[in-house]
Order: sequence, then structure tokens, then C-alpha cells
Amino acid sequence: MEERIINILLVEDDEVDVMNVQRAFKKYKITNPLYLAGNGIEALEMLRSHNNLPPKVPENRRLVLLDLNMPKMNGLEFLQQLRADEELKRTPVIVLTTSDEDRDRIEAYNLNVAGYILKPVTFTNFAEVMVALNKYWALCEMP
Repeated sequence: MEERIINILLVEDDEVDVMNVQRAFKKYKITNPLYLAGNGIEALEMLRSHNNLPPKVPENRRLVLLDLNMPKMNGLEFLQQLRADEELKRTPVIVLTTSDEDRDRIEAYNLNVAGYILKPVTFTNFAEVMVALNKYWALCEMP
């Protein structure tokens, strides 16, 4: 089952949302490694190799859960940088955001996101989303 592990990078600046994801992982025994970045700049640093050292987030079987509304570099700016990078452009990204704006959704899909999910308000709904995503990414064939 080890080969089914997905390395998940959560790009989120809201501490409550980070804690909700962590609680959902713990409650539902989601054992995938979870890496945290507070903005797009930090996330790109964690995905890239530096000085012949491997990236902080392992290159194999990785997935990004991305908030759109963040400081320094927002989610859409992050996606533009990610898709422009030859080494990173195939990284699957699921947007997990409070933004219900059509323009954000359209732009995200134009930047090849794998999904666009509105953040649920309650922890129970949030946990249900994490469980559904876990089942989905366990079934996905990823390099």
C-alpha cells in the first residue's frame, strides 16, 4: 500500500482551515504526508529542488490543495508560476477556497486545476470533503 501514498501540499494561510484539515486527517486516519505552505511563494520553494537537494515535498505522487485568497502570492498567481515551470507544470492541483466568483473558477480551470471545491463552513462538512478527496486520490494513477 506504500506506493499509494500521496504527498499533499496544503497551501493555506488561514490557521483554522489548516487545523481543520489536520483534524480531518487524524479523525479519518488519512495517513498521507501533509506539508504546509502559508502562501504561493513558500509553496513553490517547497516544490522545487535547491542546490542539488531534493524538494521538501517529494517529487513522486504529489498533490496540491490550494487556497486562492492568500498574502504575498495568491492562488491564481501560484498556479500561473507552477504551470510556467517545466519541472512542475504537471503537478495536480485542487483548489479549496471560499471564493465562489465565476472569474476565479474560470481562471483556475484555464490553469488546468483538477478540481475546484468551495470550503465548507462546518468541520463535519470539511472532514467529509477530506475523506472524499482521500478516496479519490487513492484511486488516481499518478506518476
